[in-house]
Amino acid sequence: MEGEAVAVVTTRQLLEAGMHFGHQTRRWNPKMRRFILGERNGIYIIDLNKTLAGLEEAYGYVRDLVAKGGIVLFVGTKKQTQGPIATYARACGMPFVNERWLGGMLTNFATISSRTGKLREYEAMERAGDFDAMPKKEGLKHRRELEKLRRNLGGIRDLDRLPDTVFVIDTKKEHIAVTEANKLGMPIVAVVDTNCDPDVITYVIPGNDDAIRSGALMCRVLAEAVIEGRWVAEHQRAVAPAAPAPAARGQLRRAGAGTTGTLDPTPAMSGESPEEASSAPAGPSTAEAPPSTPPLGEAATAAGSAPTAVADDEPVAASDSATEAPAPSPAPDTADPGTAPVTTATATTEPTTTEPATGETATSETPSEDAAGPAEEN
Repeated sequence: MEGEAVAVVTTRQLLEAGMHFGHQTRRWNPKMRRFILGERNGIYIIDLNKTLAGLEEAYGYVRDLVAKGGIVLFVGTKKQTQGPIATYARACGMPFVNERWLGGMLTNFATISSRTGKLREYEAMERAGDFDAMPKKEGLKHRRELEKLRRNLGGIRDLDRLPDTVFVIDTKKEHIAVTEANKLGMPIVAVVDTNCDPDVITYVIPGNDDAIRSGALMCRVLAEAVIEGRWVAEHQRAVAPAAPAPAARGQLRRAGAGTTGTLDPTPAMSGESPEEASSAPAGPSTAEAPPSTPPLGEAATAAGSAPTAVADDEPVAASDSATEAPAPSPAPDTADPGTAPVTTATATTEPTTTEPATGETATSETPSEDAAGPAEEN
C-alpha cells in the first residue's frame, strides 16, 4: 500500500541470525557503550533496535547512491564472510575483495588498475591458447601468476574508477581498508561489533560480525539496496519526460504565429496591394494592342475611349468625353505601357455612350478595329 513503510529486515530475522551477540566483556571497546543493551554470561548483548535504525539508514544511503550511479565496494576477508561477500556482490554486479586486502587498493589505485589490466591480458592469452604454445616452464609460470591475480584482484577486474563507498564486515580485521577510505574521505558502511571503534565509520550497523548467518544477512540486505537503487534509476529515466530544446520551442512558436491570419503571398511577391490584386483581371486584356506602342498620353486617351464605339465622322466628341474623365495614374517604368493603363481605366472610368449625329448608337463590350482606328489617328 502506498505510504506504508516496509521494514528492511525484521527483529526476528536478526535474532535468528545471532546479530545480538557481542564479544566477551573483557574485549570490548568503551566507545560501543551506547549500542550495548546489557551483559549475559560474560558476553555483551547488542541493542537490536539500534541495529535496525542503523541498518535502515545504511540501506537508504546505498539505495540513493546507486540510483545516482555510485559504486559500492564489498570488503570481507574473514573465512565466515568470504562466501557471502562474493555471492551477493556478484548478484548485484558490484566489485568485491574477499581474499586479501592489498595495501594501496584505494590510495594507490593507478598501480592496482595496471595489475587488473595485466589480469585481463593473461585471461585473453589463456582463451587464445597462447600458454599451450609456450615452452612448458614458461607456460606454467604464466598460469601461476594468472591464478594469483585472480585470487587477489578477481573481484575488482572491472573496476575502472574509485568506488563511492565501501561496505566492510569486521572493521578491526579490515583496518587497512578503513584507514585508506578515511584518508580519501570516502563514506564507510560497516558492521561494527563490541570490540571495534565506531567513530571511524560513517554508517554504523552494530551487530555480530563473526557469525556466518549474520554476515550473510547483512550482505543480502546491502545487495537488495543496490538492486533497488538501480530500479529507481531506471524508473526515473522512463518516467521523466524529455524536455524540448530551446531552439525547437522557438521554431514551434514561429510556425504557430505564421499560420494565424495567413494571407495569399502572391500580392506581396508581385509588389501589389490586396485591393489591386483583387481588381486586376485574371485573364489577358480584351483590348487589342495597337501595332505600334503609343506614348503614355495617347495610351491613356485610347484607354478612356476604348469602351465607346463612335462614328468616323465625330472623333472630336469621343476625344472630349475621354478627356473629361479623371486621368489615370502613370504606370511604373517597369510596367507594360500598353496594358497597365487599360487596367486602371477599366477600374475607375465608366464607359460613355456618345450618340452620333445620324441618331444611331453603337455600343459594344469589346472595341472593334474601327473604334481603335480614330484613337490611333488622333
